[in-house]
Amino acid sequence: MNFEEVFRRAGVVGSLHAVDLDSGAEVSHLADEPVPTASVFKLPLLAAFARLADAGELDPRERVTVKERLSGDLGMGAMLDDVTMSLRDMAYLMIAVSDNASADVLAGRVGLERVNAMLDGFGLSATRVVYNCAGLLATVREDSGEEWPVVDPEILAKLRALDPARSNRSTPRETTALLGLIWRDEAASPEQCAWMRRLLGLQVWPHRLSSGFPYDDVAVSGKTGTLPTLRAEAGVVEYPDGGRYAVAVFTRAFSPALNQPRADAVIGTAARMAVDHLRG
Repeated sequence: MNFEEVFRRAGVVGSLHAVDLDSGAEVSHLADEPVPTASVFKLPLLAAFARLADAGELDPRERVTVKERLSGDLGMGAMLDDVTMSLRDMAYLMIAVSDNASADVLAGRVGLERVNAMLDGFGLSATRVVYNCAGLLATVREDSGEEWPVVDPEILAKLRALDPARSNRSTPRETTALLGLIWRDEAASPEQCAWMRRLLGLQVWPHRLSSGFPYDDVAVSGKTGTLPTLRAEAGVVEYPDGGRYAVAVFTRAFSPALNQPRADAVIGTAARMAVDHLRG
């Protein structure tokens, strides 16, 4: 399998890890290279939230009124009025539509230091959450002097948000490891892991990982991430015969264009290649 060629034809450089969650068989391409995670950081945030719920340190049903929040096109960021909802419903918005406003409320409750302590406990030392969404977008403004979107290649090269040494980061292998913990009921209690799997299964985006598995009887659960030139998705693909495969694909586009359907689609293409290989 020539992943490098597949990624190049789509106008990106990419990295990938896929693993059979039951046998441990794996497929990798640059799987241990650090990558900026963009909104994929919401996956460890979700796991840390679930663990605090298990410990009784927060009540997922607690209702919170949000008056000031990041503006945006999705979730609470698109709403014009004060929003009151439970913490667990904010978690749903954070995963299903990648709502940044909801993520930052949860990050404030959980604390990024707790997220990183959890990751250390799991042995995921290459994965770090440095910023919440507001903090990450603030670095883009500071580094570029512009509001989103940023498309100038010279400015893009300076963005901390795209530098894994200075931003939220992981590797494809560690990302699939965290998914495996959730799918094996090891990241939190079985009840909380089932809840996390449900949310990941409700993600609305069909154009990346899901595009590689266009079948009614194959379930794809995942979390996307997007920043200028960066497109990623990590998720689990489940077949009706019981096969289940965690896949993480991270890409960086050569072009700064905002609309790049080939870059989106290659995530599904590469994931399908890897899973097909694992299924033999």
